[in-house]
Amino acid sequence: MEKEKKNKYSIIVPTYNERLNIALIVYLIFKHLRDVDFEIIIVDDGSPDGTQEVVKQLQQVYGEDHILLRPRAKKLGLGTAYIHGLKHASGNFVVIMDADLSHHPKYLPSFIKKQLETGASIVTGTRYVKGGGVHGWNLRRKLTSRGANVLAQTLLWPGVSDLTGSFRLYKKSVLEDIISSVVSKGYVFQMEMIVRASRKGYHIEEVVLYFKLLWFIIKINIHGLLLCALVHFTSYNIVTVLANFDWPEF
Repeated sequence: MEKEKKNKYSIIVPTYNERLNIALIVYLIFKHLRDVDFEIIIVDDGSPDGTQEVVKQLQQVYGEDHILLRPRAKKLGLGTAYIHGLKHASGNFVVIMDADLSHHPKYLPSFIKKQLETGASIVTGTRYVKGGGVHGWNLRRKLTSRGANVLAQTLLWPGVSDLTGSFRLYKKSVLEDIISSVVSKGYVFQMEMIVRASRKGYHIEEVVLYFKLLWFIIKINIHGLLLCALVHFTSYNIVTVLANFDWPEF
């Protein structure tokens, strides 16, 4: 990807007990956005597992200007986490993504490219078109997600194929406009966001996502494993060397 000097991307990542995932997610974001101006805003809801301590170590590796820790005292809901993160976003674009390994950062360049090509106000990931999907979910989770989307498509006609997904890129001004009127909490928040955006006439584009959850976990490369471990146990200078070394893609 050619270097984009004008735009800055604020990536909001809500966390709760993600100590084992957050180092890998951060590493992969840096790996796939090397020529992009971005910041990662981690909104941690008082995780008791030490997530914030790991993030503070990552700040020493990557810099506090790239990783912003903006914690809250307790778990207050996904929607309010985005609102909280948005208050600290300095970019003109905002990405929202999960830290549970369900959103692979390798798709971030595709989101950015799609927005630059189309001028879209929102780019959202979809699992429900040809080439998309999630491998590794149990049947109940697949039926719940698919059922919610079918029902919403029938009743609301939102103009997008995946309403329950939470991997999206927004123009910051658009996100501020929409989020101010949302009343839902929890995971319904994502559905209301995209429906309200459609009703307001915002230009929405989609990027196809296919994610092999189990395969992703099994095939985490050596670099990712070393970084996750060394963030916990080793001196920062060694971690920094590994963090900037280009290991093969998985």
